[in-house]
Amino acid sequence: MKSWDEEVLRTAIRAAQTARGKGNHPFGAVLADMEGAVLLVAENNVTTGSDCTGHAETNLVRMACAKYDREFLATCSLYTSTEPCPMCSGAIYMSNIRRVVYSVSEHALFTLTGLDNAENLLLSCRDVFAKGKKSIEVIGPMLEDEGLKVHQNFWEQI
Repeated sequence: MKSWDEEVLRTAIRAAQTARGKGNHPFGAVLADMEGAVLLVAENNVTTGSDCTGHAETNLVRMACAKYDREFLATCSLYTSTEPCPMCSGAIYMSNIRRVVYSVSEHALFTLTGLDNAENLLLSCRDVFAKGKKSIEVIGPMLEDEGLKVHQNFWEQI
């Protein structure tokens, strides 16, 4: 762990709250450099953007790849309010970001939303990354109680 991991992760959780306030699913993501400086912040915009791929992590990867080269991204960390889904994990892998820190685990989210939900792919980011040839460090769950607060009473409305 880095000394700034919790602080930056809380920025991702705040971005999730902002996304929720805009009518989107409560997910947020942050790109930070090797010293913990926040470079980019992204929110989920699945609902307002009418785009099923508008997950916070995928939105962040799009922004990051447009702004930074692959070598620089390899030195960065992606912080996310909830463990990346398989789609987002693939995008993270392809971007060359080599470190992921998340708050809410896939299991905790699926317990909240319903494990039998047809939208869920029960595949952790660690499992996705393990199928690749490059190493991606994964830290989480971390601050899970804080991360779960943004989800309270949200999924019952969907």
